[in-house]
Amino acid sequence: MTLAGVILDVDGTLVLSNDAHAQAWVEAFSGYGYEISFDQVRPLIGMGGDQVIPRLVPALNGKTGAGKQIADRRKELILNKFGSQLVSANGSQALVEKMQAQGLHLVIASSATEQEMDLLLKVAGVSHLIPEHTTSSDAEASKPEPDIVEAALRKADLAPDRTLMLGDTPYDIEAAGQAGVGVIAFRCGGFRDQDLAGAVAIYDDPADLLHHYEQSPLGSQGS
Repeated sequence: MTLAGVILDVDGTLVLSNDAHAQAWVEAFSGYGYEISFDQVRPLIGMGGDQVIPRLVPALNGKTGAGKQIADRRKELILNKFGSQLVSANGSQALVEKMQAQGLHLVIASSATEQEMDLLLKVAGVSHLIPEHTTSSDAEASKPEPDIVEAALRKADLAPDRTLMLGDTPYDIEAAGQAGVGVIAFRCGGFRDQDLAGAVAIYDDPADLLHHYEQSPLGSQGS
């Protein structure tokens, strides 16, 4: 069946932001008396705060009390401290333009907040190219739960078997898989190939996929 659309993750996929998110979590937890190391939180990046917080401190959650305060502080740090340090993944804008030229329907699937999404899409250089996106308000639970991917499918009116997702973490692969969508994964998010083993293909970054576009799952199935 002909490919109709592509769901795109942003953090770690279009923007090299995963280390910044990990450091923001470390600082946010520290501000409330919890000493969480970078190495503890870095493997969890790709999940939303509702998943990260109870994994690190089981007594907390991201929706109430100190857990919510920590989640809010992490957001402030990304917007006001780390945001100016973020850079686009190599080839992000060019890849998006190529997929658009191929007639693919593009939609962003992220559990970032609306403010974070605005920042990230500007950094990636694709704010004007992808009008449709999900945010944390569109899903009850974040990745690796499938809610965000399913919300993106609904928003773009895409069938799972005619859609692929671009992601960079094992949580993208797990979430998309539960929604019936295959994932093309990027190494630029900092995960190892064995962590991304469920992907239909793995490339270094958007530029690498663009370079091999015609031989990739996008080129072989695209319209």
